[in-house]
Amino acid sequence: MSLSTILFLFLAHLGVGIAFTLVFVSRDAGVKFFRFNAGLATILLVIALACLFSDPSRGPGLEVVPLVAATAAIMLYWATVGRALSAIRPALAVIGVGGGMLALILQALAFSFSGGFTMQALTVASFLSSAALLGGACTAMILGHWYLILPSMQVTHLQSIVKLHIASMIVRIVVVGAAVFVAIASWQPGAGPSFQRYITSVAGIFFWQRVLFGLAGPALLSYLTWETAKIRSTQSATGILYVDFFTVVVGEVLAKYLLLATRVPV
Repeated sequence: MSLSTILFLFLAHLGVGIAFTLVFVSRDAGVKFFRFNAGLATILLVIALACLFSDPSRGPGLEVVPLVAATAAIMLYWATVGRALSAIRPALAVIGVGGGMLALILQALAFSFSGGFTMQALTVASFLSSAALLGGACTAMILGHWYLILPSMQVTHLQSIVKLHIASMIVRIVVVGAAVFVAIASWQPGAGPSFQRYITSVAGIFFWQRVLFGLAGPALLSYLTWETAKIRSTQSATGILYVDFFTVVVGEVLAKYLLLATRVPV
């Protein structure tokens, strides 16, 4: 396990997640909004690839090809937003999102250490739901901030992206719960320390921090954001989203650490 691997997984999931959630944002947000987020996603993916190639413990796998293609497509998307070649942007969005999701699936299969088909499927679901949660939290936070730039923008756009964030939060909780259940139920004597023993030991503090900051915190904060957005208080909603995004980041970084430490995709 290395810091480079954790950073690679986290940054790749965040970058792909941002590109994915941009599909659900209205064009009313303006050219600069999409340009900013596409540029941010590109930077994150470039850094993720740098972490991958610099990791001495693990070389590039099959996921590197679709991830490079997704990064290139998102970069071209950023370069053409509001400029010429607007006809190719839908194709670039498809390549960016599709390539990114394929890269996450291949990542998940590469990091499915044990547990057979069930754990492989849960790892894939974990990686995809992680990207959706990270991207939804980040895009919602930036969109909320964008109301300072475009105060006339309808609040329904923020409400829509918060709905998406809540949906991804629910899916993430279900996936983590299923992974924990399978890890505990499938353990057999002689197969090494059980996950149940891990989470009830002192080392399990990282798991409970992951649950508290990465699941319980965002669940509460996303609900508060929704209630605030319903009364059209965009500034208050944005403030909550800043805290929400921070808790999601902490939780997902810990999730990557726990995956490498315990081989359970929580």
